[in-house]
Amino acid sequence: MSELRDLYQEVILDHGKSPRNFGRPPAVTGESHGHNPLCGDTVTIYLEVADGVVTDIGFEGRGCAISMASASMMTEMLRGKSVDEVQTMFTQFHALVAPAEPACEADFEAPDLDKLIVLAGVREFPMRVKCATLAWHTMKAALEGEAEEVTTE
Repeated sequence: MSELRDLYQEVILDHGKSPRNFGRPPAVTGESHGHNPLCGDTVTIYLEVADGVVTDIGFEGRGCAISMASASMMTEMLRGKSVDEVQTMFTQFHALVAPAEPACEADFEAPDLDKLIVLAGVREFPMRVKCATLAWHTMKAALEGEAEEVTTE
């Protein structure tokens, strides 16, 4: 189990130090800004949606390794997905990391979702759940055209 935990930690640190899709894409149809006041994480999610599909996605921000890794991994997974698939993935991810939700790791066996298992450990640390979900809630707001800043409070 220790080896698996070490691997998960390595993946989180890799995405945290070298985030994928960092920056604003050339064409943006939706964006939203999110903030976690307790630990200071900030993120802006940029989406390009065409014909009901996320054709491009990026983010900018700063924060802890979990926050940046979650945003990085999310952007890798959502590009090319339909809006309906993105909504489903949001729900599944939230259930995976939120302590109040029943664990649904079985739902993450699909190749495009299994990488998110590395973030499941935040369930044990309620303050870190907000770090892991900030980008996802901000993405959902961008997808739905919500103009207000997303906050974890």
